Amino acid sequence: MDRDARSFLTELLETPSPAGFETRGQRVWLEYVSAFADETWTDDYGNAVAVSRGEPDAPEVVLTGHADEIGFVVQSIDDDGFVRPGRIGGSDATVSRGQHVTIHADDGPVEGVVGQTAIHLREENGEPEVTDLWIDIGAADGEDAHERLEVGDPITFSSTYTWLTEDRLAGRGLDNRVGTWAAAEGLRRAVEAETDATVYAVSTIQEELGGQGARMIGFDLEPDAVVAVDVGHALDYPSAPSEKGSDVELGGGPVVARGSTNHPVLCRAVREAARDAEIEIQLEALGVATGTDADRFFTARGGIPSQVVSVPNRYMHTPVEAIDVGDLENVAALLGAFGATAHEYAPFAVDV
Repeated sequence: MDRDARSFLTELLETPSPAGFETRGQRVWLEYVSAFADETWTDDYGNAVAVSRGEPDAPEVVLTGHADEIGFVVQSIDDDGFVRPGRIGGSDATVSRGQHVTIHADDGPVEGVVGQTAIHLREENGEPEVTDLWIDIGAADGEDAHERLEVGDPITFSSTYTWLTEDRLAGRGLDNRVGTWAAAEGLRRAVEAETDATVYAVSTIQEELGGQGARMIGFDLEPDAVVAVDVGHALDYPSAPSEKGSDVELGGGPVVARGSTNHPVLCRAVREAARDAEIEIQLEALGVATGTDADRFFTARGGIPSQVVSVPNRYMHTPVEAIDVGDLENVAALLGAFGATAHEYAPFAVDV
């Protein structure tokens, strides 16, 4: 990974982007892609789009990832000044106690900690719920807390990322800033390959709340095909429930999904692009749904051929998600290779 791409990735990871509050992260993304896109823009809710215009009769394809991360929101403030959080997306209460958090208030960040009764004083009684959590911001009372923040302010864990090795990266919000990074880098590589296709890179909002941004963009752009990049479960760690997924591991390459939402012609196009570019891939079976933006794209406008490509990820929806950066780079290379050959597979229709 070259220096500029690495700096772009780490800046994305350092920029809080909870679902519904993605603006800061989208600014970072747009600044990067504007260097090689023909045009960039945003819609009314903050979906960010970059495009490289191709030949008039060539297909239009979208490379996309979602900008938002899970988090919490200030649900209420009690009389003693403790903050009661609500969930943004699929936040996990079991990994939240004892964590440092940042509340993103209008007047600036407010630091806090998620309280936990000391082990000496508590009786274990099962996994906590979000309603069991409280955040201590050091307030003297409720009035003091209300002067510093208000109901509805978003909350993220304060930690960002750490390099475990030269190739292994861990941190908060890899789901799915790695996907928006790959979409941007995929566009750059398709541009360098002088593809005939019109290629869009899209950083969507509110995937963690049901793929809402993808619904908007799928309707607005009406592309011929979409490749959605997200993270997928790597099950190569102790106690991993291997019976709940396909055999996916860190360092094994991009994960190409098959089944349900994933369009068979588009899947073949992606797999053949990987083969021709000598990119090793892993396969994943998704027989019901993908749980990604692709589930929203593929039914938009009467049906848009859609495909999921995943970055293997350990410990999803925790502050210590872990990936192999080689997998991420190969996802970007695969997107670029697909973008360069997309015209060979258009119009992506199933032959019945």
